[in-house]
Amino acid sequence: MEKQEMICILCPLGCKMQVTEKPDQPGELTVRGLQCKKGKQYAYEEYTNPTRTLTSTVVIHNAPRPRLPVKTNKPLPKGLVFQAMEKINKVELDGPVHIGDVIIKGLLGTDIDVVATRSLE
Repeated sequence: MEKQEMICILCPLGCKMQVTEKPDQPGELTVRGLQCKKGKQYAYEEYTNPTRTLTSTVVIHNAPRPRLPVKTNKPLPKGLVFQAMEKINKVELDGPVHIGDVIIKGLLGTDIDVVATRSLE
């Protein structure tokens, strides 16, 4: 019976939750410490498949700033974050770029794109 502690980030309460998988029912979880309905779904997703929206910057030439802020358009599986950063860190592009432009399409073979979060003319 594996127990994992986590803090819910869905609302300002920041519930300290304990998540335990039921030994006789794999995949069924017991969640303790939550104070709202959202916590149970968050705990399940975080326990079974944690994801993160990745934010970073890339090098941009011919623009008023040397770096362009970017982010993934969907949450990325947590296990791919370091590989994704290696790919993002290699990107260099030329301006102009507009907010929402796709900088990397299909990051690491997924359906997740890296998009610009600022326009730089």
